Amino acid sequence: MFVQIPQVLTSDQLIAIRAALDRDTAPWVDGRVTAGHQGALVKSNQQLEEGSPLASELRAVIIAQLERHAPFISATLPHRLYPPMFNRYDTGMQFGTHVDGAIRQIPGSGQKIRTDLSATLFLTSPESYDGGELVIHSDFGGQQAKLAAGDLIVYSARRCPSPGHCG
Repeated sequence: MFVQIPQVLTSDQLIAIRAALDRDTAPWVDGRVTAGHQGALVKSNQQLEEGSPLASELRAVIIAQLERHAPFISATLPHRLYPPMFNRYDTGMQFGTHVDGAIRQIPGSGQKIRTDLSATLFLTSPESYDGGELVIHSDFGGQQAKLAAGDLIVYSARRCPSPGHCG
């Protein structure tokens, strides 16, 4: 599965979210805090602190949009949504080849959720940065996405059946 869903966020929402994330007071931390052992070896980015009021505020905006966005609902048929995480990459940062966690604990709740699908919501215009393509390896080979700000890509989060089998 590799589904592009355009215009999840409005231009006004994008402007407000970007302004909040760009504030000097935004609580960015090392992205490895949410990576498993293998992911931590290839993850070099920053992440908005999951328990911060800003992360909660921005999550609420995005989840509200997703819950009423017909193309998203049709493509994913969600029972529950894992709260979005906010990542940023500066020059030289990257998140290398990894497998997204299949079981995630919802921050602050103690509840666990199975995550069969992953999604990336692009918040920055692709013309404003070099590189940064999302690369997904699946049964169909490697696929790349570098979408317009406000667009979302949904993809399978399952493990490949055997090493080297998926792209």
